[in-house]
Amino acid sequence: MEREEKLKEIERLRFKINQLETELEQEQPKHQWLPEGYYTTYHILAGLMLGFLGGAASLLFNVVGSVLVGQHPMELIRVFMTFPLGENALRIESGAVLALGSCLYLGTGMVYGMFFHLILSRFFSKSNAVFRFLVSTGMGLVLWFFNFYLILSWLQPLAFGGDWIVKLVPVWVAVLTHLVFAWTMLFVDEWGYFDREGHLKQY
Repeated sequence: MEREEKLKEIERLRFKINQLETELEQEQPKHQWLPEGYYTTYHILAGLMLGFLGGAASLLFNVVGSVLVGQHPMELIRVFMTFPLGENALRIESGAVLALGSCLYLGTGMVYGMFFHLILSRFFSKSNAVFRFLVSTGMGLVLWFFNFYLILSWLQPLAFGGDWIVKLVPVWVAVLTHLVFAWTMLFVDEWGYFDREGHLKQY
């Protein structure tokens, strides 16, 4: 084979290789694993994590508030633990039991946080800051009313013979506790948005 023919053959093979590489790239598009539309599974997990922060903020609010008014720092947890333990929980001094109660409180915050984040990220991600604040405040108030008057007011007396949570937690404390949770969820909400293209995706 003459030199010129060999060079032509090399050029032809190079062209063929480039063509095959281009076809392979087209057959494997970038981000092909990404789901289309709203990534529900991701936001459920993100909401659980953010709900932990919301629960921690509301618990800290109550710890500081209890100290300021001269109560036991974990007074809210004592009252919270009357749901599984009854009236005896009000005299708890055991650090282990109070730690368990704190974990249950934070776990409850995670569950509620999941719903908060799903609602905010799915339906209100494009809303302005004022409207999102009003929505979050409204959800906090609805959560307070749901917890205290649609669930605890009848379920705790039915199960344990007393409604200590509703009676012992002042209304303003209960409302502020839920609002601190709701406002914290608003503040951290965008931390849980799915990064689809290297920036926050707005749905």
